Amino acid sequence: MATTSQAVKVELLYFEGCPNYQAYLPRLRALLPEAAELVLREVPTDDDAQHTRFLGSPTVRVDGRDVEPDAAARAEYGLQCRIYCIPSGWSGFPPDSWVLTALQQATAKVA
Repeated sequence: MATTSQAVKVELLYFEGCPNYQAYLPRLRALLPEAAELVLREVPTDDDAQHTRFLGSPTVRVDGRDVEPDAAARAEYGLQCRIYCIPSGWSGFPPDSWVLTALQQATAKVA
């Protein structure tokens, strides 16, 4: 049986002027496998934030799903900086483990 390989789509959603997304971008690129497709997606207006369910900048989605495990239960959409509550405290971007877990789950669905 032949299988086709699809690239995992990783989106980095941000709003212009957010310092955290620019600082995080090199780290995110380093975490991604070669086959992943990285898409930078600006969220320019509050209406866009509501429509895209944007929890703040930066938001990382793998194949359309937020890497934060509890993100689906949240509804604070808007043009705002996103602060992640992680075991070591607060962070302006998600921990590597969340991104790697999301990538692993997406890759398992494709295989």
